[in-house]
Amino acid sequence: MVKTHAKAASESLASLSLDIIHCRRCPRLVAWREAVGRKKRAAFRDQVYWARPVPGFGDPNGRLAVVGLAPAAHGGNRTGRVFTGDPSAQFLFGGLHRAGFANQPTSLHRDDGLALKNAYIFAAVRCAPPDNRPTPEEFARCAPFLAREFRLLTRLRVVLALGAQAYAAVIRFAQAEWGVALKPPKFAHSARFKPGRGRPLIVASYHPSPRNTQTGKFTAAMSDWLLADVKRELDGDGATGGN
Repeated sequence: MVKTHAKAASESLASLSLDIIHCRRCPRLVAWREAVGRKKRAAFRDQVYWARPVPGFGDPNGRLAVVGLAPAAHGGNRTGRVFTGDPSAQFLFGGLHRAGFANQPTSLHRDDGLALKNAYIFAAVRCAPPDNRPTPEEFARCAPFLAREFRLLTRLRVVLALGAQAYAAVIRFAQAEWGVALKPPKFAHSARFKPGRGRPLIVASYHPSPRNTQTGKFTAAMSDWLLADVKRELDGDGATGGN
């Protein structure tokens, strides 16, 4: 029964991934992601860039969703997998591996053997944006993908939002889809918001960008503590409410 459910969920997520990959709704993002793929960073000049929208990946039965802002220009936009091939990915997956959510601490390319355990990861915006700044209109055009992904991940208990913009996107989803009337807390590292009974707990985290990790604003110890707290929620099996 579990295998049948996992297969159905996986096939639905595969269909969603195809819709995401073929999306061209945002002219500015289409132009930027493709231009980056042509004008490559010198270190990757011999590589073929993905230069398309980047779908989510992971365990379709995962109880943890990790939501980032958008693919990095020379990370996910190059490799075709979210949080792959850049310094943010190395910090994030180091922590996920130590916490038992990933089978290895590195995320280098799509065929590197990385697998997530009890977790699924995706982004609020699926194309790399100029200066890492999607516009409100671009967030809105990607919002249906975010909603579809959340609906397909039927076993979620915790949503970990990486950075203020991802946190805001998750809150907007919760308010639009779940009819949440409660006022969420302002973004802060480890801020927690329970949208209501039967809904996943939303937890905020600093983004694992070099700007945060190389300055000491976000350390490996902070990441480990937060992920351990997330694991306690999941191990409670119902502490956040089932859906």
